[in-house]
Amino acid sequence: MKLTMLGTGCAVVTNCFNTCFVMEDGEDRLLVDGGGGITLLKQLKQAGISVHDIHEVFVTHRHLDHITGILWLLRVRMASMQKNKNDRLTIRGHDEVIRILNEMIASLLPERTDMLGKQVFLLEVKDGQEETLMGRQTVFFDIRSSKAKQFGFSMLDGEHRITVCGDEPLKEHCRVYAENAWLLMHEAFCTYEDREIYKPYQKHHSTVKDACETAESLHVSNLVLYHTEDHDIGHRKEKYTAEGIQYYSGRLFVPDDLETMEF
Repeated sequence: MKLTMLGTGCAVVTNCFNTCFVMEDGEDRLLVDGGGGITLLKQLKQAGISVHDIHEVFVTHRHLDHITGILWLLRVRMASMQKNKNDRLTIRGHDEVIRILNEMIASLLPERTDMLGKQVFLLEVKDGQEETLMGRQTVFFDIRSSKAKQFGFSMLDGEHRITVCGDEPLKEHCRVYAENAWLLMHEAFCTYEDREIYKPYQKHHSTVKDACETAESLHVSNLVLYHTEDHDIGHRKEKYTAEGIQYYSGRLFVPDDLETMEF
């Protein structure tokens, strides 16, 4: 499994792109979230991933920094689908996400609405629902966000479990989806040292220390930290890693935008 971080930042960042990423295995690709706008297309291009090779998408929730880029993906893909009638795009999300995407298409791409259900499929997923993504058994779960309804997912890759828990701390009821995971993707808004500067708890986010302690308690093998502040982006990897390894004994990754990791 290859993981390319198109963006690693929180909602209001200017020194990196909002958090979104592509999971790849051979020809199979899954885009998770779309970031905050047309920069998604630039990030895909710079990562060497053709927008036309994205056929599966999962959107975690309705916040601007996660859903807005999906409109630009639809804009480009729907235009190309006029020439390629065999092209397909499936986007999954919970009911709010699917409703908003339908409304966006109807309002902003009205000339393309005839493609819905034929070439573009907007599929609602429910808490606990199982589907096959990238040929792998995947279960979606409601993280019970205190801000906006949000889903994560847990994917079985052979004997390995990959868990993406959205952009809020992993809550107690979600631990079953991450216990002994091979890979856990978890937000970390800032270091614990800087908590009084960036106020992560007021924003319903974690610090590096919190995320690493959670991963250690769950016996996670590999931990990726993302959805961070961007005020000292040049030293983020070094600073976050130094704090994280004090609390987590597995392999810790603090990726930059466009960084690729293999697991």
